Amino acid sequence: MTLIKPHILLVEDDLELAEWMQDYLNSKGFECTLCHRGDEAVRLIESHNPDIVILDGMLPGLDGFDVCKAVRPEFSNAIIMVTARDEEIDEVVGLEVGADDYLTKPIRARALLTRIRKFLDRQTNNGQAKEGAPQYLAFDNLIIDKQAMRVTLNEATVNISSNEFEVLWLLASQAGELVTREELVHQIRGFDYDGFDRSIDLRISRLRKKLGDDSANPFRIKTVWGKGYLFASDCWS
Repeated sequence: MTLIKPHILLVEDDLELAEWMQDYLNSKGFECTLCHRGDEAVRLIESHNPDIVILDGMLPGLDGFDVCKAVRPEFSNAIIMVTARDEEIDEVVGLEVGADDYLTKPIRARALLTRIRKFLDRQTNNGQAKEGAPQYLAFDNLIIDKQAMRVTLNEATVNISSNEFEVLWLLASQAGELVTREELVHQIRGFDYDGFDRSIDLRISRLRKKLGDDSANPFRIKTVWGKGYLFASDCWS
């Protein structure tokens, strides 16, 4: 039996760093494809559908933020953005265009490996049903199918990423109940909420836009100020 290795696309224009990362990831059992240009990365993501993309922010041809924005509508696997600038605005922009996580240089090997394994486990387990757990939710014209990772609204497919689906499922499975930011961060990102993490808020902002919610006065995914979010079960007709 041939073991299929997880495929990682590494998009990095620093050749020395790229080769070091490739050697390290290969030694950990991954198949790693190197790419040094943003425009080439878009083509490779669309044609190869890698399990994980590690994407540098500053690239020739097309920068990493534009790459993420270009592929995210069709690419549902994880994108980990990497940048040399330790500035909050870069993290916010990266998450807004659809990145799943964010690392700053210099890259720590164990931190990178932990994130890769976390996303691979999540992507593997998303379609596996736990015994007795619901795998299908319906709210009038909104259908959420966990096993297929599919969302339809008014019979049209809503194209959302895996990390957006995870947030939606967690909120919808507790419809009508407050879900705190602390719970969301812990369940989705795997660590305690520090009061500053904005990734969940950005994912919910993208979900609202895709689900036809009013960003100024949301009524489908409501904000409970200072506490968290509430998924309304009766606003999908």
